[in-house]
Amino acid sequence: MSAYCVPRPNPSILGGVMIIGGTIIGAGMFSLPVVMSGAWFFWSLAALIFTWFCMLHSGLMILEANLNYTPGASFDTMTRDLLGRNWNVINGISIAFVLYILTYAYISASGSILHHTLHELAFGIPARLAGTLFALLVAIIVWISTKAVSRMTAVVLGAKVITFFLTFGSLLSHVKPATLFNLTEVNPQYSPYLLMTLPFCLASFGYHGNVPSLMKYYGREPRTIIRCLFWGTLMALGLYIIWLLGTMGNLPRRDFIAIAQKGGNIDVLVQSLSGVLHSRSLNVLLIVFSNFAVASSFLGVTLGLFDYLADLFGFDDSALGRLKTASITFLPPVIGGLLWPNGFLYAIGYAGLAATVWAAIVPALLARASRRRFGSPRYRVWGGKGMLLLILIFGIGNALVHVLSSLNMLPVYQ
Repeated sequence: MSAYCVPRPNPSILGGVMIIGGTIIGAGMFSLPVVMSGAWFFWSLAALIFTWFCMLHSGLMILEANLNYTPGASFDTMTRDLLGRNWNVINGISIAFVLYILTYAYISASGSILHHTLHELAFGIPARLAGTLFALLVAIIVWISTKAVSRMTAVVLGAKVITFFLTFGSLLSHVKPATLFNLTEVNPQYSPYLLMTLPFCLASFGYHGNVPSLMKYYGREPRTIIRCLFWGTLMALGLYIIWLLGTMGNLPRRDFIAIAQKGGNIDVLVQSLSGVLHSRSLNVLLIVFSNFAVASSFLGVTLGLFDYLADLFGFDDSALGRLKTASITFLPPVIGGLLWPNGFLYAIGYAGLAATVWAAIVPALLARASRRRFGSPRYRVWGGKGMLLLILIFGIGNALVHVLSSLNMLPVYQ
């Protein structure tokens, strides 16, 4: 048995929670208030809670199927064995597309926020160069080991949570009920814009590539991994709600139109919040938090992509094998970041479309096939066929929404 297939002795649950929470809570959250401005706070809250429920259970379905395989086996192994070659090709394309485009999105986001940060410190570094250097740093951490990612993510997420509450303690203290409840608009419409939020909600709860990574880390320990998934996703939901309160309670609904027209990147939103609040200290906290948010998501997403590609190409866990995996993990999105540095919001949206396949549709199919073949002796997601059907409908519905949106068949808040 290769070294990376041996589970680590009694690793702490905190590491797994931090990997899941760190992957979810990151740069993607900055897209939420922008794309949810049409539906506004209460409808967006309902969309977030529903998406959290479905994405938690689709991740548990991946775990249910993964437990029947050797730790270290990822989507390629499971899908090929349980669903056949055709589904494996479809799933493989969607996984690679989502994880690559999210990695690209975080390179774009890191470039813009680092450029903004260094500009505040009177250093002029181009966004492209800043994003590339940051990607190189993350590549080195991921190349070292999963444990290195876990420890670094724990440090970054811990710092991010601290700066989050410092930042949003200030933001929440400035929340204006008239702004949050949008009392200044006459006969505002919200529900027509609800469907537009769903693919972004789905992309903002993306952690599924890390489920095999957790089994590789903990071994066949379903109780431990379930707790990691539950607490990691619940933490993300709570922080998202606070984030919507802080942004929608301070920025009037109409202000988000201009933010979206400028590409919706992180620096634009941070500048808008700083301009409204006129607080130098809050501006600094927003900048620091933004950097930690990008870093934690970057680490988690690239770890999932790294493990998937290692499984797909059969690279071992030696230094040379990990170097090969790191090269194909980071080079394509780095090139994309150099060519198209401002594609953050578009990338997050397209990630939501492709993620419906491997984060919703395929997990339900894997769980059903696993039950038929193995009986799922180690763990079975509750809810029976009804839960499988709900997750399938959720995935197909999200894909349909994105297609309709791409064809300009859904109302746009503008």
